[in-house]
Amino acid sequence: MVKSKFKLSFLRIDWLLTASFIPLLGAGLITMRPMMESEGAYFFNRQVIWIAVSFLIFFFFSQVDWSFLKNSGLLLLLFGIAVCVLLVLFLIGETIRGASSWFDLVFFSVEPADPIKLLIILVLAKYFTRRHIEIARFRHILISGFYIVLPSLLVFLQPDFGSASVFVLIWLGMILVSGISKKHLLLVILMAMIIFATSWMFVLKPYQKERVMVFMNPLQDPRGAGYNALQSMIAIGSGQVWGKGLGYGTQSRLAFLPEYRTDFIFAAFAEEWGLTGVLIVFFCFGFLIWRILKNAQNGQTNFERLFGIGIAIFIMTHFVLHTGMNMGILPITGLNMPFMSYGGSNMVTIFAGLGILMGMRRYSQNA
Repeated sequence: MVKSKFKLSFLRIDWLLTASFIPLLGAGLITMRPMMESEGAYFFNRQVIWIAVSFLIFFFFSQVDWSFLKNSGLLLLLFGIAVCVLLVLFLIGETIRGASSWFDLVFFSVEPADPIKLLIILVLAKYFTRRHIEIARFRHILISGFYIVLPSLLVFLQPDFGSASVFVLIWLGMILVSGISKKHLLLVILMAMIIFATSWMFVLKPYQKERVMVFMNPLQDPRGAGYNALQSMIAIGSGQVWGKGLGYGTQSRLAFLPEYRTDFIFAAFAEEWGLTGVLIVFFCFGFLIWRILKNAQNGQTNFERLFGIGIAIFIMTHFVLHTGMNMGILPITGLNMPFMSYGGSNMVTIFAGLGILMGMRRYSQNA
């Protein structure tokens, strides 16, 4: 009997959704795979391990009944712990590439901002579920914004502008689908403009302002702040329609393109696989988002629906910001490409979120 229940629960996993991100995992692996023995396979081998761990978490979470989250104070407790973790990280975190965003755990490093994004989605889904009828009242927008201000500020001060932007965009996307009025939406946009202007004058550091200015014109400083953006655009453009072929990407393989396994993996992939490969990647992401929203639509309550939408916003935000900065149409923020970029924190977080979504299918409307 137990075996049959487990089998039924296992079969309720959305295998079309699962199939959509497997090519993306493969695209990331072949892009970071060393072409010569002298390069070593450190990143490739560790990424394979992270993918295996992520799949285990995905399948384990898909077997859990997550309905207990809707009627408990557990999420608020976890939120409080998360804020404390970010505060400790700000004080003693390991500095990598100028940002204190990591805890060094000897064998690997952890970036807390990624799992906290998932927690924020759960907290907002719970908050808006209980107040979806009253969401037209502006005070609920302000209260929900409180859950974003603290973690966003602490992450921004690390400084990690990219993750702080994802926090805000997740909140903005979820209040939009929760039924915010147009009048209040305009007020939120006005407040965001005021905050940006204030940050530009009093908060942003010189190098962060320089990134924005160079984004407007990378040729302004081609050997300095504009170097990364310029090399990324060269890599994408040189791929043309069919690409240069696996292992023949000169920008990445000859180290002209920095951080090609993480921040600029899309550019490295586009150089070797061209427009054809890029369109396949875009299709996989589009199909994945469609399947996530399809599962969200079938949620038992607004909590499951809002959570699914939040996961879709989370993945799309990373995808859009990463590809945008690689193509030179958005400032460089250092965000990973979901499923493709090297790194365990983001990979595990996304798989955990999708696993929770699969677990919610157990009691969905079509279960």
